[in-house]
Amino acid sequence: MSRATTSQSSSPAKPGKRASAPAKSKSVSDAAEKNKPLVEDIRLLGRILGDVIREQEGRDAFELIERVRQLSVAYRLKKDASAGRVLDRLLKNLSADQTVSVIRAFSYFSHLANIAEDRHHVRRRAVHDAEGTTQEGSLAHCFDKLARADHRAADIAAALDQAFISPVLTAHPTEVQRKSILDAERAVAELVSQRDELRGARELQDNEELIRARVTQLWQTRMLRYTKLTVADEIENALSYYQSTFLRQIPRMYRDVEEALPGHQVSNFFRMGNWIGGDRDGNPNVTASTLKMALSRQAETALRHYLTEVHTLGAELSISAMLAPVSTEMQALAEASPDRNPHREDEPYRRALIGVYARLAATLHELTGTEALRHAVAPQNPYTAPEQFLADLQVIERSLRSHHAQALVGPRLAPLMRAVQVFGFHLATVDLRQSSDQHEAVVAELLRVARIEADYSALDENSRRELLVRLLNDARNLRVRGADYSALAQGELAIFEAALQGRQDYGVEAIRHYIISHTEDVSDLLEVLLLQKECGLMRGVLAEGATADLIVSPLFETIADLRNAGRIMEEFYALPGVAALVARGGGEQDVMLGYSDSNKDGGFFTSNWELYRAEIALVDMFASLREQHGIRLRLFHGRGGTVGRGGGPSYQAILAQPPGTVNGQIRLTEQGEVIASKYAHPEIGRRNLETLVAATLEATLLHPTKAPPKSFLEAAEVLSAGSMAAYRDLVYDTPGFTDYFFSATPIREIAELNIGSRPASRKATRAIEDLRAIPWGFSWGQCRVALPGWCGFGSAVEAFLGDEGKGRAQRLELLQKMFRQWPFFRTLLSNLDMVLAKSDLRIAARYVELVEDKRLGKKIFTAIREEWERTHAALALITGEDDRLQSNPSLARSIEHRFPYLDPINHLQVELMRRYRKKREGDPVNERLQRGIHLSINGIAAGLRNTG
Repeated sequence: MSRATTSQSSSPAKPGKRASAPAKSKSVSDAAEKNKPLVEDIRLLGRILGDVIREQEGRDAFELIERVRQLSVAYRLKKDASAGRVLDRLLKNLSADQTVSVIRAFSYFSHLANIAEDRHHVRRRAVHDAEGTTQEGSLAHCFDKLARADHRAADIAAALDQAFISPVLTAHPTEVQRKSILDAERAVAELVSQRDELRGARELQDNEELIRARVTQLWQTRMLRYTKLTVADEIENALSYYQSTFLRQIPRMYRDVEEALPGHQVSNFFRMGNWIGGDRDGNPNVTASTLKMALSRQAETALRHYLTEVHTLGAELSISAMLAPVSTEMQALAEASPDRNPHREDEPYRRALIGVYARLAATLHELTGTEALRHAVAPQNPYTAPEQFLADLQVIERSLRSHHAQALVGPRLAPLMRAVQVFGFHLATVDLRQSSDQHEAVVAELLRVARIEADYSALDENSRRELLVRLLNDARNLRVRGADYSALAQGELAIFEAALQGRQDYGVEAIRHYIISHTEDVSDLLEVLLLQKECGLMRGVLAEGATADLIVSPLFETIADLRNAGRIMEEFYALPGVAALVARGGGEQDVMLGYSDSNKDGGFFTSNWELYRAEIALVDMFASLREQHGIRLRLFHGRGGTVGRGGGPSYQAILAQPPGTVNGQIRLTEQGEVIASKYAHPEIGRRNLETLVAATLEATLLHPTKAPPKSFLEAAEVLSAGSMAAYRDLVYDTPGFTDYFFSATPIREIAELNIGSRPASRKATRAIEDLRAIPWGFSWGQCRVALPGWCGFGSAVEAFLGDEGKGRAQRLELLQKMFRQWPFFRTLLSNLDMVLAKSDLRIAARYVELVEDKRLGKKIFTAIREEWERTHAALALITGEDDRLQSNPSLARSIEHRFPYLDPINHLQVELMRRYRKKREGDPVNERLQRGIHLSINGIAAGLRNTG
């Protein structure tokens, strides 16, 4: 386990001429030199892992794993077909215990390779900083571009004053990592990062022994959960990223922004969001209780961070009043402290901070019922709002600055103050989400029991709107005292009531958005307003100055919904009182766009195109609203980890947005194990946070996306129609496709795996329509087909180009021009390039063996292969690049060297699934087989990195 892989990069594919041979040779040589430290790290980690395996499992197990590695490398990199045949026989004849051992070994190698690659990204960033060069997507690169475009610091600060950027963490059924594993891997990452600073053989040896200890811990730590992941577990997993990354890195990012804009204070434009604990769509485990738990644990995380920082700050600010005077207000803050220790009588800062700590400890107890870890004095006089806490810190800051101690502000006090401004006592805004059909059922029940409307669901859309608007203009509530409401109605209303209480306890930023899944018409939005009114979140009547606490945010998911988005919002705002209601609530309108479900519905290209069209329609529609009522549109991008679910590099994705759609306002989801990939390492996390800010600023101030010519739009429309027809013909209209999917992918096993609190399907059916988009895409990634990320595009291009002739050449030239000049199209094809590179139909063919109906399996896999080949050929024609990732050599090298360690896991996954599906229920072997399959799912996810 000692071979090297190389660094990944998220650079987009760029059009251009191929390099000459000497230039290419020099480029390869330069890359090898740059990657030398990475190779050394991976060899070190691979050697340590091998040593641990030999020690823990014995020499025979180690030699088996090494034999598998050698054969896989020979087969993958050296194209040795005989090695592939030997490997196949070897893997098929392993016992269940041997199989688990091999899978664990290669899975952990992928995990350790990820750590090394992350470290190398940080290392290369430091090299660029030292050389004075900048990397695309960094803040430094962004500010250089803005300066070259004559944007002054005042312009940028003014843009940030109006900006709102928010990544939103979500939990989904593809989050495969246990927190115990994540914590151990963070420790390994920290130890690896220390090696660049160590000097001398002894220091390096001591460090290696510490790494060995952590790798031993990993090997002896259960990779899988034996019990189903709960919402509480998901909450804790998400909070671990705040503790490791967000609470410290976000204030540092603000500092970097302000240093780049000297003389300008930057507003709190960047905040975190969270769905965990508030997202009820298809998850019966999320209730009012879990919402309360999420809010309480978030507050506890923020407050404990503040307590730690205040305690440490008190130790640092040992300033004596006999040596340095303090301001009058600082002296008053010290005198107000309950600390009366005579040893600190001349230390006003320490006395003041002990008082601040006592107030924070009391706040912690009042909001969460928990206790602070240490007490110099008893907790007392809790803060009622974070602004009070911030005001005390500002008193300390002003005093330090006024008496030549400003050097003590930067290291800890300034980041703490910014953290309080950003995270408050709530940490992150929790979004509420539920499906529109659930709201409809609750409203129908309320109206039926109140004898207002016997069958609300039977009403047509216009009748629903009229009734709902009338009720929103009626001051009375709907609930009948003493009536026996269903569990659904009681549970849904309890969520709204818990939201009201949560905003009162933790501040208005604790809950701001209510997402309506499957928004299909205006009544879906009005129903949520009515439920807000019923529970005290909307006060007054619609026509006479009402205010609503929560932003009602439609989520347009299917292709049909996306096409109707502009019309629905236009008709919603045409209702009397709606625009004024939103304006009084702050003039913010979030509209969420669903990448995953639209892809599952219409395929990769059509999903992206309809999202593009919906954004344009919404921007056009909101232009007049902003002018007349000051209402600002904020698009919320429901992006996943895979390209098939809107994934891919965030920087390029934001810059490729249609003209006028960003305007400093963006929210986007961060999902599944992609959260770990982006944010587990603090420095990598900070880079990803910077990327969001840089891209948003560039998209807002540089206007990189100009309106494309009509010919581009017309061509995209034709491609979309052809792509959707080909995709739906295969996925929805091919007889037996559902059976093929459930046999030739590990979807059944994924549904059994304890990797999420949410069911894999919304309904108890095998219909693809009812399957959640996340496990749909995840399953195709596991078997290396990645179908949602490319299917339909090849057929669309083939049909668009037509037969040979002059017209074909002109149409091809148009597509090539679109690739060169249109960021939307170029980014789409760059992502397509990455997906095709990560797919492997040789591996996928092994999964076809699991389909019991051999004729069906062969027929559908042949159709998949043919479409894959058409897509590969189409991409080569348009880009001029026959090899995948030709414009992204670092990612190509990473894949080339990583996949030999991934291939055996795929082979073993197929073999275990075959054995598992043949065993009778209750057979004792089942548990071991199932464990092996689930380990393989974890390992493949780690190796591919962006599968969730």
